[in-house]
Amino acid sequence: MTATPASGAPAPAQGPQQAPAGHARDRRGSPVPTTGMITTRIMELRRRRGLMIALSLLTTGFPAVFLLIRLLAHAFAPRANPPAGGDQIFTVLAAGFLPTFGFIAAATAGCTAGSRDLTEGMFRHLVVTGRSRLALYLARIPAGLAIVVTLVAIGYTLLCAVSVFAAPAFIDDSNVNIPPGLSQAGFENWARDRAEAVICFLPYNGQIPGNVPCPGPPPWSKSAVTPAQSAPAPARLETLAVKIASQGYHDYTQILRSPPDSLMIEAGLWLELEAAVGFILGLGLASLMGQRTGPVIMLIVFQMILTPILSAVDIQGLQRSVVGLAMARLEPSGLPAAFGLPGVAGGIRPHGAASPLPESATEAVCVIVAWLAAWTVLGAWRMMTRDA
Repeated sequence: MTATPASGAPAPAQGPQQAPAGHARDRRGSPVPTTGMITTRIMELRRRRGLMIALSLLTTGFPAVFLLIRLLAHAFAPRANPPAGGDQIFTVLAAGFLPTFGFIAAATAGCTAGSRDLTEGMFRHLVVTGRSRLALYLARIPAGLAIVVTLVAIGYTLLCAVSVFAAPAFIDDSNVNIPPGLSQAGFENWARDRAEAVICFLPYNGQIPGNVPCPGPPPWSKSAVTPAQSAPAPARLETLAVKIASQGYHDYTQILRSPPDSLMIEAGLWLELEAAVGFILGLGLASLMGQRTGPVIMLIVFQMILTPILSAVDIQGLQRSVVGLAMARLEPSGLPAAFGLPGVAGGIRPHGAASPLPESATEAVCVIVAWLAAWTVLGAWRMMTRDA
């Protein structure tokens, strides 16, 4: 027999309801995004074919086509076209093309991720599911970075591979092809056998004899070492060539055939940081404004036009607060200065050289972190307060 409580007796207290066996606890209200939410966001961005094609072209397609053209041109006409790789082509693309177009691609992806739900009318359906709005916003950050960082890494890997494996077998100094790794004595002996080419083309601070028969641009192959003269030069020209080689030996040792490993690693990390900053800024701004086109234009104008202008303004407090200038401060010293700053047209800063920007690296990191945190907070706040 089963005893039943008397009528009017209070019902026994019940503990918290447990989830049925075999079912996970409902975490829809948690502000931490789940793996499933992040994966869903990745799939949503990948399904936008137009966006993925544009991102692939900006980060991988254009560099790949440019390098392929250089490879084919050198393969079919090596006497007229230099090798496709080398340190020079690496610095040009790593400091000019990839940061610029990588930032544009990342900002476009961020603005798309931040405005997609609103422009396609999906925001109401996401809110109805009961998911935390903060989690919905935060899930977009790793999802978008997974796509942008991967594409930038692919394009940069292609650049590094071509720069190393298709690098010239010689050192090109003022159109004079020199074997790499020569000692000073070996460099002087090499110059003695090619006195006329050395006198005519290598930099020299002194006076060059007027009766030296200097030809036009060297007709020799860009894939081979400068050939020796068919007939020995006069002794006075050989002496002068040795003197020029002695003065220019330090510059010769500073010329690189291919970029060093340390520079490629530093530049790769810097490019990925540039892309991450562009994505997070675009995500926050688009979420705040509720659209994509306006934020994309604003970020491009700010980064490509206003940032170089602000770099020339002699107000250190203002310069230190701009995220683009903070990114330029963290740029590896082996690359030309970015964003139109001093050094873009004036050559490469040597390793260890001081940055033209006034702030320290620690201050630059603080500025970048502050910008990322501020725009993440603003974007998440707008997501949480927007009417469904």
